[in-house]
Amino acid sequence: MGEIKFMELFCGTGGFSKGFENCKRLQYKAVLGLDMLPVAIRTFKLNHPEAACIASDIRKVRRRYIVDNMSISRRDVDLIIGGPPCQGFSSIRPFRSSNDDDPRNNLFEEFASFVNYFRPRAFVMENVVGLATHKNGETMAILEDCFHTIGYDTDWMILNAAHFGVPQKRERLVIIGVESGGKIVFPVPTHKYNGATIGYRNRERMIMPTERTLFDSEIRLPCAITVSEAIDDLPPVKAGMCVDKYTSSPKTDYQRDRWKGESELTLHTATQHTARMLEIIKHAGKNISSIPKHLITSGFSTSYSRLDADEPSPTITVNFVHPASNRCIHPVQDRALTPREGARIQSFDDDFLFAGSRTQIVKQIGNAVPPLLGKALGESLADLWG
Repeated sequence: MGEIKFMELFCGTGGFSKGFENCKRLQYKAVLGLDMLPVAIRTFKLNHPEAACIASDIRKVRRRYIVDNMSISRRDVDLIIGGPPCQGFSSIRPFRSSNDDDPRNNLFEEFASFVNYFRPRAFVMENVVGLATHKNGETMAILEDCFHTIGYDTDWMILNAAHFGVPQKRERLVIIGVESGGKIVFPVPTHKYNGATIGYRNRERMIMPTERTLFDSEIRLPCAITVSEAIDDLPPVKAGMCVDKYTSSPKTDYQRDRWKGESELTLHTATQHTARMLEIIKHAGKNISSIPKHLITSGFSTSYSRLDADEPSPTITVNFVHPASNRCIHPVQDRALTPREGARIQSFDDDFLFAGSRTQIVKQIGNAVPPLLGKALGESLADLWG
C-alpha cells in the first residue's frame, strides 16, 4: 500500500499528525495543516516541511481555494483528522445542507464540511470527554447524525493516553468515521493503569486494558509509564536556570525512544520562581493541603502540588510551568516542570521542533494531542487500507 495522505484541521503543533506519521503498519503523510494561530502553524511546518500550511480561521478558508492553490486534489485526501475547539459545539444544530462554504457554519460544521467536500475514506475527530454529556447527549446525537447524513458511519470511545504508552492520564473522546459499510476499529491498550480518572458513566464507552489468556499463553500488559520513567534521565536544573547538554544515557525504553540520539538538549529551562513561590514549593505534596495556610490565600485543590514520580502525570495544561494554577511541580526538584519535561510527558520526541517564545511553546505543548495517542489511532485504522 502506498502513502495514506491526510490533512489535519485545528492542527496546533501537529503532534497528532506526527503520531500518524510514526506508525509502523502504514505510511501516513500529512499534506495540509490548518490552524488559526500563526505560531502553531510555524511549528507544524518545521515538523512537516512538505505539507501545505494555512494560518487562518477555518471559517474563512474555502475548500476550493485549497484545491486550486495548494496542489491538493480531492482525490489526494484519504483521511482527515483534528479536534475542533470545544466551544465549537456550543451552538451545534442539525446539519443544514451540503453547502461546504456556508459562512454561518460553526467550528464543528466546518470540520464536517471538509469531510463532505474531500470525501476521505475515514476521519478521526478528538475532543474533550465532556462532549459525551453535553446537553445530556443531545449534542453527540446531532453530531453523529450530521456525519450519517453525508454518508459516514461513526462510533466513539473515550481513550486514556496512559493506556497507550503516554506517561499521562489524559482522557480524550475520539470519534472515528468511515464511508458507509466500512469497518471501525479502535486501538487496543498496550499498557494498564488502575488509578483514578475522570471516566464516563457508561463504562462500555471507555477503552480499558484487558489481560487475557490466548492459546494457553498468558498476555500481561506492562504498567503505564510513570513520570520518573519519562524524565529522570534529564539533568537536574534549578529554578531560573537552563541546561543544554544531556549528562546521562537514557534509563528506560521510553526515554530512549524520545531521545533519538540528539546531542543538544533543548527547552530544558526552569521557571524563575519568586522567593515566596520557592518557599511554597518546598512544602509541596499531592495537593494544596500540604501548603501551610499562611503561605497562600486561595487556589484549586491541585494548585501548588508535586507530581508523583511513580505514577503517570495528570493532564498537562497550558500552564504547566506555573504551580499556582495546576499540579506541575517536579517530583523531587523544587521547581515546576521545564518545557522539555512537559514535552516528554506529552510523548513528543526530543527532536520535535517548536517555534515561538518559551511562553508560546509551553501553550503549544499543553494543548497538543500526544503523538503516541495519534500513533495508536493510526495503527488501528491500518486495516481500512489493508
